[in-house]
Amino acid sequence: MNFRFLLLIACILILFSSCSNHIYAPALYHQDIAYQPKPASYDTAKSATYISAGLNYYTDPSWQNMLVSGQFNLSRGHVFNHVNLAYGAFGILGDYEKDTGDGLPQERFTDKFFGAAGARASINLFTNYERMDFRYLGIEAAYSHEFGDYADFRRNISNLPGYHVDARTELMTVGLTSEVIFHNIRNPHISNGIRVFIGGTFGDNAFSRKYFSHKYLQPAFLATVFPKISYFLKFNQCFATIEAGQQVFLRFGYGF
Repeated sequence: MNFRFLLLIACILILFSSCSNHIYAPALYHQDIAYQPKPASYDTAKSATYISAGLNYYTDPSWQNMLVSGQFNLSRGHVFNHVNLAYGAFGILGDYEKDTGDGLPQERFTDKFFGAAGARASINLFTNYERMDFRYLGIEAAYSHEFGDYADFRRNISNLPGYHVDARTELMTVGLTSEVIFHNIRNPHISNGIRVFIGGTFGDNAFSRKYFSHKYLQPAFLATVFPKISYFLKFNQCFATIEAGQQVFLRFGYGF
């Protein structure tokens, strides 16, 4: 029994040690969607402006290298009769961190800067039950444009043999959402919400075709379609969100 267990562990280690480290995806790959606050039907103000800043920490698709970024968001949200609408812009500055590795000379680095700018929009239908809004069906979209050293690096190595590279710097992601938001029984100025998102990034993705179609790091389905869950907390005009999917994204903001 002990020998079989040790043999299994050895096979797993060999399997993961054989994973190629020459895998480079866009810095915002599956990271461009983020929760957009909107007024609830029970809020006094039916339109609001939201500003927020946060920290995003996640791995690349190989699960070997890390990306960390700071993000600033500015958005506008509205509530109508059984419809919510939000739209806004965002900016990101971050760092791609990796081991120096044993690849080409230009691949021997420890970190590269990246930045991005973009816009988001979302709309949903809802029905309300006393102190709760059930936003049962929504659509969210995000467009982003990446720039910086990491984007330049991917372009330079995109055609090299043995490298799995998505050199795109413009991403468009669209998906469906469902959310429940409700206020505290004793204090209507405290709200909690949970949102589920599932969507995908559009466009030609040679990265997925060449790599995820025959490798074992991720199921091919999750190479294009990905889930994300968000928790929203609002106290008076201040709010916070934490989002999890292939990352952890923590954000704090203010609405007025």
